[in-house]
Amino acid sequence: MVIQDRNNHELTHPMLSTAELIVCGVIAIVLITIIFDLLRADLIAIIVLVLLPLTGIITFQEAFSGFSRSVVITIIGLFIITQALEDTGVVQWVANRFSTLGRGSEVRLLLLFMAGGAGLSLIMNNIAAGAVLLPAAMQVGRESNVPPSKLLLPLAFGTLLGGMATYFTTANIILSSILRDQGQPALNMAHFIPTGGLIVLAGVAFMAFIGRFLLPQRASVVEGSSPTLLSRTLYETYELPEHLWEVFIPASSQLVNCELDKSQIGRELGLSVLAIWRGHEAILTPEPNHTILADDYLLVLGPEAQVREMADWGVSIGRADQEENPRQGYFVDLTEVVIPPRSEAIGRSLLELDFRNKYHLTGVALWREGHSYRLNVGKIPLEVGDALLMVGEPSNIKSLAKDPNFLMLQSSHELQPPLPEKAGWVLAITAAVLLASIFNLIPSSEAMMIGVAALALSKSINLDEAYRRISWRVVFLIVGMLPLSIAMINSGLATRVGNLIVGIASPWGPLGLIGGLFLLTVLLTQVIGGQVAALIIGPIAITAALQLGVNPQAVGVAVSIACSAAFLTPIAHPVNVLIMGPGGYVPRDFLKVGLGTTIVTFVTLLVGMKLFWGV
Repeated sequence: MVIQDRNNHELTHPMLSTAELIVCGVIAIVLITIIFDLLRADLIAIIVLVLLPLTGIITFQEAFSGFSRSVVITIIGLFIITQALEDTGVVQWVANRFSTLGRGSEVRLLLLFMAGGAGLSLIMNNIAAGAVLLPAAMQVGRESNVPPSKLLLPLAFGTLLGGMATYFTTANIILSSILRDQGQPALNMAHFIPTGGLIVLAGVAFMAFIGRFLLPQRASVVEGSSPTLLSRTLYETYELPEHLWEVFIPASSQLVNCELDKSQIGRELGLSVLAIWRGHEAILTPEPNHTILADDYLLVLGPEAQVREMADWGVSIGRADQEENPRQGYFVDLTEVVIPPRSEAIGRSLLELDFRNKYHLTGVALWREGHSYRLNVGKIPLEVGDALLMVGEPSNIKSLAKDPNFLMLQSSHELQPPLPEKAGWVLAITAAVLLASIFNLIPSSEAMMIGVAALALSKSINLDEAYRRISWRVVFLIVGMLPLSIAMINSGLATRVGNLIVGIASPWGPLGLIGGLFLLTVLLTQVIGGQVAALIIGPIAITAALQLGVNPQAVGVAVSIACSAAFLTPIAHPVNVLIMGPGGYVPRDFLKVGLGTTIVTFVTLLVGMKLFWGV
């Protein structure tokens, strides 16, 4: 049989053509650089966007067509509508209701937050849904004495499962665009709800009856409901007590009349001065230019070896937790923050951010992948999911809570949403967008933009702020990688690989094809993420479906769902990374719980394909 690609190139020759070799090389480079984190994914996408048209495999018009694609318009609209739901307090109200309903029972809490994450993911991007519910889960877990390790993984998995049941997931939108590129009907909300909804129910049931017993039991960083108990627990979790020291400054010390930033306490010894006691006055988080006076007591955080070096400066050193210490009843206000995806703090240290001068708070400990770091915290480059223990005055903590680069985990500093009076408008507009998408009244991209215009006209959102909250990294990743999908089709590589897959899967029938594509996509998703996996596997999967005579829309839905099955590694999806620090998780926790969730998703997908698609 002679097979031809879109440009009528015959593919009977067993050897790869020059164009196919070039595309294979580009794909290999993309995979290697992403897997080994050699370059940022969005930068890789921009390089692909620039280089591919120079090969002649695609035109410059095709290369830059991503900027006008409905997939990009839909994703931008989704970010803005998500921001409106947050700004008006809608999602916070939902989170608070979850806290009230689930309080007191570990199983009920687990199911509530998992189902809640799935529900919010129907109308929000997964990262936002996880970020909104994360503080609520931490709060209600503290009040119910349930460790966050029992709640946050189900929450993250719930958002991923919810993404399988909606059109408004990046991979799902990408597959819809790829179908259209190959002359097939696009996908809409109605295509995902039946099969995806069945998977959500199966996934939640698995977690309730089996998965919850596989969740780790890790010490909570936020147990206890009172501020004093909360502070005490945070101190214990971050292993601070043995690193707290009280330093008395006699009149003869060389530190007298010396400013903190010139004293070398921080820069030379790597220690943090949390507070100064001066007579009856307590100075929390003193400024770098604060002058040390005679008879001051400094509360210093750091390892014993470095603290003991201060003895050469003529000071008296003692343990802050000694019983005979009359100041052991001190109380310093503590809070914990997490570095969310897309934060501008990623890759930069607190010193580089000038954090102490900007927020008048001190970072005293960092929690990363189950380990607490207390030495030179200000010099450690921050990563997504890092949990930071902060000390300072409540007013300064509230100021930090306004910065989207830091996700506050303490409800005691909860802020009022800026536009609560517009909640009704946002709910009505969001519902209209959803209904238009579900019933395919107008294209989803147009529905999104109409919704954005309605939000702006009703003054339900600050457009300038909304523009700042769009994840342009995601946008450019998709825009840059879409030409790679086009190149796979134009070169004939998608047809060639599709034929190979058909040859392997044909003895097993349509379900064999779908099952094989699902497993291949899931494996790729664990290391490069669902967005890139969708762009690489999508053209191959649709081509294989057409060759085997299987409904290409059904295959598109199956591959989309596989792109959301990011259960096995923390790097598979940003929402997994987000909960790593607060939950105290290590990578094996995801494999332990995620393997069963993946199997359940796979089996349920095949059932859904049979029931709803007649495959």
